[in-house]
Amino acid sequence: MDASKTDKSKLPSRHVTEGPERAPHRSYLYAMGLTREQIHQPLVGVASCWNEAAPCNISLMRQAQAVKKGVSAANGTPREFCTITVTDGIAMGHAGMRASLPSREVIADSVELTMRGHAYDALVGLAGCDKSLPGMMMSMVRLNVPSIFIYGGSILPGSFRGRPVTVQDLFEAVGKVAVGDMSLEDLDELEQVACPSAGACGAQFTANTMATVSEAIGLALPYSAGAPAPYEIRDRFCMTAGEKVMELIAKNIRPRDIVTRKSLENAAAAVAASGGSTNAALHLPAIAHECGIKFDLFDVAEVFKRTPYIADLKPGGRYVAKDMFEVGGIPLLLKTLLDHGFLHGDCMTVTGRTMAENMERVHWNPDQDVVRSAGTPLTPTGGVVGLRGNLAPEGAIVKVAGMSEEKQVFTGPARVFDGEEACFEAVQKRTYKEGEVLVIRYEGPKGGPGMREMLSTTAALYGQGMGDKVALITDGRFSGATRGFCVGHVGPEAAVGGPIGLIRDGDMITLDAIKGTLDVAVSDAEFAQRRAAWSPRTNSATSGYLWKYQQTVGPAVNGAVTHPGGAEETHTYADI
Repeated sequence: MDASKTDKSKLPSRHVTEGPERAPHRSYLYAMGLTREQIHQPLVGVASCWNEAAPCNISLMRQAQAVKKGVSAANGTPREFCTITVTDGIAMGHAGMRASLPSREVIADSVELTMRGHAYDALVGLAGCDKSLPGMMMSMVRLNVPSIFIYGGSILPGSFRGRPVTVQDLFEAVGKVAVGDMSLEDLDELEQVACPSAGACGAQFTANTMATVSEAIGLALPYSAGAPAPYEIRDRFCMTAGEKVMELIAKNIRPRDIVTRKSLENAAAAVAASGGSTNAALHLPAIAHECGIKFDLFDVAEVFKRTPYIADLKPGGRYVAKDMFEVGGIPLLLKTLLDHGFLHGDCMTVTGRTMAENMERVHWNPDQDVVRSAGTPLTPTGGVVGLRGNLAPEGAIVKVAGMSEEKQVFTGPARVFDGEEACFEAVQKRTYKEGEVLVIRYEGPKGGPGMREMLSTTAALYGQGMGDKVALITDGRFSGATRGFCVGHVGPEAAVGGPIGLIRDGDMITLDAIKGTLDVAVSDAEFAQRRAAWSPRTNSATSGYLWKYQQTVGPAVNGAVTHPGGAEETHTYADI
């Protein structure tokens, strides 16, 4: 793009760089070493979720420098800034997990405020861990300036005595130690080798699921989301993204031209086909909400139901993200879905071409078994299933990838716990019983607050050999690493008087992922009596951000969002 020919009369940065009245503003830019030419070029925000909290984010600063080179090479002026990340692997299993989902909103809000305050014209956003990916994509469609998303890349698998391992093995090892199946010495050795490089968790957990979404929805360059963090090719993708965003400015291609109802369906199909995280059913409605598109949990589940499961990825399968990248990447997955009629090919992408046009040069790789053809799937329906019933009138979600059909139906008596800690203690002490349905409640968006993930509990169950002998339901969430019959996002949540808050120990619960139902053997009349005697619980969020989040967050069925969204806008930031 030739910036000398750029008409800034309609770009946001004109409010900062153009005209004699902006001389004080320009003086600040000169103070940072910019030239006159650079000041009058388009200003591109390069937003990074870099921090030193975890390996997911540690390579993002390096990658941001490559993005800046690309922007500069295409006659734009990059302006780098950072936002927060809460890394789930570190926050897991304690009160810190309450900060995880709220961090998605803080990321989206802080990127929006930085872009608004400094009047940047475009955005390249880099994210590495779980909530940072949807948070960054939410900010892109909210601002609606030309944008490209970059995933920081996945971690390489570790090796434990000749066997490939991931952090999932460590969480499950905690359960093995509790039952004497692993020594503390072996645990110590495993924890030192499980995570050998920079990058996000390597299997199809939430980070890699939302990375898959970024390509399927059209906000990321093809192949860019699959390359592991340590691979040098990542810098090439990043530089190309910097160059391409300048093309998007010239062509005025914006995120809401890309994120449509059809592209959201493409994203949901990619989640189902890859056996992705149930958290996608929370994040896709939130991204849609920013555009003013209604696309709730039931819409997501409808796509899941009609999409085949084809990628043999952990935690339900055998492979990790590195393996899929090396046999053809996310485009290999998207290509077979498109060829068999499971994707909309006419959706615009950040390449400036449609999904179908992007896929024209993608060839099927017959010499691999990471991704099946959509015509010969692992299972005919998606790896993630939506549920509904008298226990979940607003729906719930379960991941069935890797589960045999006979294990997708479970009936048992409820064992009720108010909060994850109480359930985890019962698991550690082994005071639960085979055949029970463990219920963790008051962990929803408001009730937590923050809708914690329950990986520590579910992984400990698996480590004890009980992963398929009990079921677990919650109004909170599950990690993408969770295995077994674990149902999350049950709504309405307990904190607002939902049925999950009214059930009692011994109530018979039936989970049926084949029919898509979640029911409890309690009559409407009995529920009415219990509801009349119910009163809301208090929690410790009486001040600070979690209090603020609790006041505004909505139900999981709509993505646990905190503001009215695109439907209530009179104009977008891009049009200031």
